[in-house]
Order: sequence, then C-alpha cells, then structure tokens
Amino acid sequence: MDTVVRAKIATAPADPEHLAQERRELDRVRAAYARRRQNIPREFYARISPFNLYSLHERETVMASLLRSAGLQSLAGLRILDVGCGRGDTLRQLLDFGAEPRFLFGVDLVEEHVEEARRLSPHIQITQGNATRLPFVDSSFDLIVVFTMFTSILDGDFKRAAATEICRVLAPGGMLLWYDFTYNNPRNPDVRGVGRAEIQRLFPGWTITLRRVTLAPPIGRAVAKFSPLLYMTLARLRILCTHYLAFMKKPG
Repeated sequence: MDTVVRAKIATAPADPEHLAQERRELDRVRAAYARRRQNIPREFYARISPFNLYSLHERETVMASLLRSAGLQSLAGLRILDVGCGRGDTLRQLLDFGAEPRFLFGVDLVEEHVEEARRLSPHIQITQGNATRLPFVDSSFDLIVVFTMFTSILDGDFKRAAATEICRVLAPGGMLLWYDFTYNNPRNPDVRGVGRAEIQRLFPGWTITLRRVTLAPPIGRAVAKFSPLLYMTLARLRILCTHYLAFMKKPG
C-alpha cells in the first residue's frame, strides 16, 4: 500500500453518556492548553535554551539507537502518523531520520497547534481531530509517534480508547515510538504521569522496549546553564531521568 487512505469519522449512534464524558475530557484538554499558552512564554520551549537543546540531543541519540536495534537505518518509505503532533516539531525532526514528507501525517486536537503546524510544514498533511477518532482506515501506517500526549489525558476510558484507535490504524507488525513522563507534576494538575505498568496495560501483547531519558527538568535546567558535559553525565544516571522513550511493536 503506497498511500494513506482517509476515512470518514463514524457517525453511528453512540451511548450519550459516553459521548458526554468524551466531550468533557476534550474540553478539559483544550482549556489546559489554552492556560498553558497564556501562562508560559514560547521562549520557555525554544531549542536555543540549553536544557531543551541538550535533552533533545539526548532523546535523539536514544531514539536512533532503538531504531537501529529494530533493523532500521532510515525511515524512508514508511507511512508515519504523529498523534498529538502539536506544532509539528517531531514530524519535522523525523525528516532528519529519512522520513519522506508525502508519507508524514499529523493529528492534533488544538486548532491553534494545527494552524501553526500547517504554516511551518506545508509539505506535511496535518489534520485537526482527537485521538479516539482517527480519520484513517485500518492498518494505514507503518510507524506511529506519540510524544507527551497520554499524560495530558486524565480520563481512563478516553486513554484506553486512544490506545485502541492507535492500534487500529497501525499495520500488523507496525511500530510505535512513545515519549512521555512517568511521574506526576505537583505543579500541574492538568497532567498525570504514565508508568511502565500502564503502558503495558494500554498496549497488551505488544513487544515493548523502554529507555529512561530526560534529566529531571528542575535539575536539568539548573545544570544545563553551566555545562553540557555535566548535563549528559547526570542524564546517564537513569535514576534521575523522568521520561520513558519506548519502541513498541504491534503483534503481527
């Protein structure tokens, strides 16, 4: 299959209580991102920041290692979907790993994110939508990327529905790259950490390889100002890292 086939989102009747629950969670997530846009300046996430730069390089290194271990030297020819793609940063990063723009797709819930992703990545197909109703037919993709999305979902049913939908659009034997944090943030009630056991429950029967990455941000931001060597040295002490980078494979 050389193309990705879009599908109309199902309009069959659904349980009203379930739909209301889904709407509440979607509204909550949108509101959380709106607050974040108001309260956190864009410069906080800029790549020029030492912490953001070093943690990105660290994540790229581990990601490349996981892909090589799976026998991949390039992402060329793979149909790839980023669920919760935000402004398209990860999709553009995948171009450096050999991904082809015509095979890159992104989905995000927040309209402002989608508009900016389309502006910055006119060669990549970006759709506004939610992770429980992906507008693609079964087995459309060879690789799905999910970075810092599941921790933004607090509703357990919604989280499981998103995992089921990801499984549906991923081809048998397809791959999933996961990056997300494992601990709750006491300063941010809009997110909840996802640990190893929960990842395994969301994707039962999958082959899962986990690597701890990303030096705990309060520590990382403090030491990154002084020395990249100190950052990388502490990051190798995986006990100080707060995120999982996972390579997962759907049963064939």
